[in-house]
Amino acid sequence: MSHPPRMVLSAPVLDAPDPHALAAFYRRLLGWTVVQDEPHWVKLRPPNGGTGLSFQAEPLYKAPTWPATADDSQQMMAHLDIEVDDLDAAGEHAEAAGAVLADFQADEDVRVYLDPAGHPFCLFLPEPEEPLHPGDGP
Repeated sequence: MSHPPRMVLSAPVLDAPDPHALAAFYRRLLGWTVVQDEPHWVKLRPPNGGTGLSFQAEPLYKAPTWPATADDSQQMMAHLDIEVDDLDAAGEHAEAAGAVLADFQADEDVRVYLDPAGHPFCLFLPEPEEPLHPGDGP
């Protein structure tokens, strides 16, 4: 195959006992629009398009443990990184939307919050991103 087939990441999917409640939280947090609303599935998209965020019902959902533990607790397998311009203002907004500041904070330049279903997400300030090897690409 000379060219890979077109592939576009549509949306990460977060499991939740109530996908509508979790989608409502992220709608408040991000200001995004609901573009799909079904009994067990909700999808949000940013106003200008791009990768969205989806939520699906999982009746056996167990909130992940943050930070990781050595016991049989559900471990975090993924989290969302959200770039912000002001950590304090973004943190206040996140808490007003329903997030909880995590007890454990690993880095002073990043704030870890838990959404209403217990998924960790990070707020962080912009960082320069340069290719590790100029000219390298997929």
